[in-house]
Amino acid sequence: MSLRADAAQRGGVVVQFENDDIREAQVRKTRIPGSALIYLKGPKFLIYVSGALSMWGDRMWHFAISVFLIELYGRNLLLTAVFGLVVAGSVLLLGALIGDWVDRNPRNKVAHASLLIQNISVTVCSIVLMLVFSYKKWIEQIWDGWLTVVCYTVVIVLADVANLASTALTIAIQRDWIVVITGYNRGHLAGMNATMRRIDQVTNILAPLAVGQVMTLASNVVGCGFILGWNLVSLIVEFVFLSRVYRIVPALSAKPPTTEAKEQSYLQGRRERENSQGKSPDGTSHALTEENCSSLWLCLPERVRPTLCLHRVRWLLRTCREGWRAYYRQPVYLAGLGLAFLYTTVLGFDCITTGYAYTQGISGSLLSLLMGVSAIAGLLGTVMFTKLRKAYGLVSTGIVSSCLHLGCLLLCLCSVFAPGSPMDLSLFAPFLEVGGNRSGAGRQEVAGGARQRHMETLRWGRNQPLLPDRSSIHWTNNTVLLENAPVATAPESYASIILLFLGVITARVGLWSFDLTVTQLLQETISESERGVVNGVQSSMNYLMDLLHFVMVISAPQPQHFGILVIISVLFITAGHIMYFLYARKAKRKQRLNT
Repeated sequence: MSLRADAAQRGGVVVQFENDDIREAQVRKTRIPGSALIYLKGPKFLIYVSGALSMWGDRMWHFAISVFLIELYGRNLLLTAVFGLVVAGSVLLLGALIGDWVDRNPRNKVAHASLLIQNISVTVCSIVLMLVFSYKKWIEQIWDGWLTVVCYTVVIVLADVANLASTALTIAIQRDWIVVITGYNRGHLAGMNATMRRIDQVTNILAPLAVGQVMTLASNVVGCGFILGWNLVSLIVEFVFLSRVYRIVPALSAKPPTTEAKEQSYLQGRRERENSQGKSPDGTSHALTEENCSSLWLCLPERVRPTLCLHRVRWLLRTCREGWRAYYRQPVYLAGLGLAFLYTTVLGFDCITTGYAYTQGISGSLLSLLMGVSAIAGLLGTVMFTKLRKAYGLVSTGIVSSCLHLGCLLLCLCSVFAPGSPMDLSLFAPFLEVGGNRSGAGRQEVAGGARQRHMETLRWGRNQPLLPDRSSIHWTNNTVLLENAPVATAPESYASIILLFLGVITARVGLWSFDLTVTQLLQETISESERGVVNGVQSSMNYLMDLLHFVMVISAPQPQHFGILVIISVLFITAGHIMYFLYARKAKRKQRLNT
């Protein structure tokens, strides 16, 4: 009853999720022995294959484009940093608009358009990269080198467009289609979510390794051609599979209109009635939609067109504002906000943590092995999610997952103070007065010692290229590890780095279980008419918090600072889980009142 009331207040369509036991009993009664062929032709399998192809292509592309940009700009990280900033900023600003576009249009058109835009953008970008790599010296001589800048800009823009289209496709398929395909059954929905996450974990390891081997054994041009061919084949297969899923699941074609669409339909009917009675319509400018603006653009005189442009800008801003308002109106927004806070962390297998481990004497082969173990831990998290949800319910599963995640991260917190930790609080001595009685000479001695330790740590990096020859590069999913680069001096004890990775790896079990919990809460709680825009805002929040963690690293880049970053990360993660606990408390209280 509470779900119906909440959806009715938001003007959305009420979706009733069926009881798991009743639905599964009905499925068991109608199950036919030897129905493997039926399953292979069914919508679930088609979605899994389509999702696997899409995720594999995304993982290959995200890894390859970072390396390509490094190679293009004289083995410098500038283009990679600009690309990361553009991608994060675009999703942050346009997330609500993307979700609103998903809500406004039919499901098949959204999926097909997103798929076409994504794959065509990657294909064109790959062609541009192949031309640049093949004729780089000739291109640098045209227009005093400005043609090179144009090529860089085209590559970054096309890659950003592909990422935006991928975001729209993810929202449409994994946040909307899956809910409809499962028939609003919580058990089946949890199973599909867990399976999609397992596919994502596997492709996260294998896809970058595959394209990395091609780039290592052949060349960057061949790597671009490999990605180009994959995208063309994947485009055809995904397009056919998604079209078939749309045909065999009739519920996908019955998409409810958004609240704003209903209001516009009412105003349009009112204007038509007034026109038929010979009255002039009132408030025409407020009733114009984006589609109306596009169709009326050529019909208006030039002096009126600036007003129409201004109206379009106002419409876009209003859509963004209403999207964020719709997000904070959801009863589950605290859980979504808590999930976003988990992105502000250095405790993951990204380029930051692996780079820190490399400075502590961990070899590239060992890091690759640890990444594989981390992926296995993530798969265990998906299994734990399905078991806990069936036994204790969705909200309780999130509580257990949060406690497990935080408990494992305590090992990372202990690693900061364990033997072998490079953290040195004396680095902040020039900025902090410790005790108040320290002499100026003492402060200078501490500062000088800190600077000397800085120079000793970074001395090996002087006059060293960012990347050596491709034959000596270990390709991983998130970073490039160097084989012949001198490794920093081994620490006195490995206790700190062992505790750090033990905590990071074991925490993946609770992390992915918690992520699946919040994902399904968003799927079940949000009304169907607002599902796209709310998930678009959720993507914006995730990117915003991810940007904060990069700001943290830029502010404290030295290995001696990593312990401070670990402490800050644990604080952010704790704050995120506290938000979920607050949501769980409200949900449990509402459940008791309803029963």
